[in-house]
Amino acid sequence: MHPLEHCAVSNEPADLLARRAYPEPEHAYRSPFERDRARIIHSRAFRRLAGKTQVFSSGGTAGSLIAGEPSDHFRSRLTHTMEVAQIARTMATTLGLNHNLTEALALVHDIGHPPFGHAGERALDAALREHDLRFDHNLHALRIVESFEVRYAGFPGLNLTLAVREGIIKHSHDYTTAEQPQLAEYLLDEPPPLEAQIIDLADEIAYLTADLDDGMEAGLLDLAHVRAHLDLFERFYEPLAQAHAGVSEKLVFNEALKRMLNALVGDLLDETVCHVQATGARSLADIRSAGRRLVAFSPSMEADRMEAKRYLYAHLYGSAALKRDHAMAETVVRDLFRAWMADPALLPASYAARMQNAHEKPARVVADYIAGMTDHFILQQHAAWKNAR
Repeated sequence: MHPLEHCAVSNEPADLLARRAYPEPEHAYRSPFERDRARIIHSRAFRRLAGKTQVFSSGGTAGSLIAGEPSDHFRSRLTHTMEVAQIARTMATTLGLNHNLTEALALVHDIGHPPFGHAGERALDAALREHDLRFDHNLHALRIVESFEVRYAGFPGLNLTLAVREGIIKHSHDYTTAEQPQLAEYLLDEPPPLEAQIIDLADEIAYLTADLDDGMEAGLLDLAHVRAHLDLFERFYEPLAQAHAGVSEKLVFNEALKRMLNALVGDLLDETVCHVQATGARSLADIRSAGRRLVAFSPSMEADRMEAKRYLYAHLYGSAALKRDHAMAETVVRDLFRAWMADPALLPASYAARMQNAHEKPARVVADYIAGMTDHFILQQHAAWKNAR
């Protein structure tokens, strides 16, 4: 028996979490969450993740750090998403949770990110603040799947199950009805199911290890410095280096990073089981009534995680090369936002029409357009705007 299968979300189509806003007939051989996973993978917004920054922008300067040429090996937002999905599905399967729901949530968790990664998100949020609005990639993701994707004749959006829509907004943040009254249907006073709780920390595991890898590949991180400052990494690297004398540092690095990832996942699995068992939870309803999230690292591993996170912020995300990329991203987003706000006729016809709708906020319409862009497309738009001035 898997340790937490009694707390899993049911696959039964009649279950509340399997219901859709627009009723549909049951599928002959796929569960509701298998259908959600397929709808996410086939969406345009999911495909665009291939052209969006994870850490290194395809249009910025940091991508040229290797031998003077851009590298095809850095993670994009799409490849990062696939890595999160692999980790999350493994965890869900091991624990006995609903792995199809978990995978669907992992695949959709970053679908609301704008171009240029977190730098683009900060720039878009700053632009919206000038109009008393905010940009939140989770809430934007919900709008994508509920209305922006146009694929079906019978309903707007993807018509995903309640479980996936709830997980989109709650996997990494706890909203309140007072803050977001329009989200009241998503059970904001209750913790999400374990399947959704897994996503946030699977995301952390994926990017902590992957960003170390990409940072080394780019030459922005130094192996000796990493070893001296990341205890979790060094605990694996030192014995591996001794066991594989004469093997290239890069291969030993790869092995140590893999074991670091496995250690993070293993600790998260064990600690989550302990937390659930400590509450006496025997059902999804018990998870809902726990009053807190139960997916967590042990105190010692949490300290290691925070050490790795602080290290990456100090030595990779805050590096001079990436700061140049971030400044470029902020300039591009700011310029285009202001240009389209000043002259909506420059927007595509569908967005220009929305600007004339009394129920739409013009700044939100412009932000929606920008948020859907890939790095390459927004750079094209910025170049065209500059040439036309």
